Amino acid sequence: MQNAVVRKHRPGQVSEYGRQLSEKQVLRNAYLLREKQFKKYVQAAVAQSRRGGDSRYLLLQYLERRLDNTVFRMGFAQTRNQAKQMVSHGHILVNGRRVDVASYQTKVGDVVAIRPQSMEKVLFKNASLAMKKYEAPSWIALNKEEMKGTVQGLPTAQEANPGLDIPLIFEFYSR
Repeated sequence: MQNAVVRKHRPGQVSEYGRQLSEKQVLRNAYLLREKQFKKYVQAAVAQSRRGGDSRYLLLQYLERRLDNTVFRMGFAQTRNQAKQMVSHGHILVNGRRVDVASYQTKVGDVVAIRPQSMEKVLFKNASLAMKKYEAPSWIALNKEEMKGTVQGLPTAQEANPGLDIPLIFEFYSR
């Protein structure tokens, strides 16, 4: 029986590429996106920033304004996974119309609500109890009794700031 070769790595010595990849993966996984979806958001933020604006802030805005994330931020769901499932199963209305696309971009003035037929389900009864002590971000006006919220504005950089080094993500994709 041969001895196994044990490779030792030097902890704390991460390459620039490794740091970029790590930052990208953390943000991508936080919003439950596939690589292709995330890359499109990065490209859209870069294209929009050429017309004026900060690409870092634009990227976070695109991610925060996804319908699944908006549902999560309104407190209808405890996790982004749960919010994504609520949307994909057709429990969410946007401006009175059923929307089952998690990547739908909410706009200022959009009213997001839970379908009245879905309110009978245990999941939403529990959500209404949990919402009593929930405080929504400033860009969302929340009506806890009716289980609906209005997108009042755009998410601020402080509210959406995930504590990551966002420029590293753009450097990763500029290779």
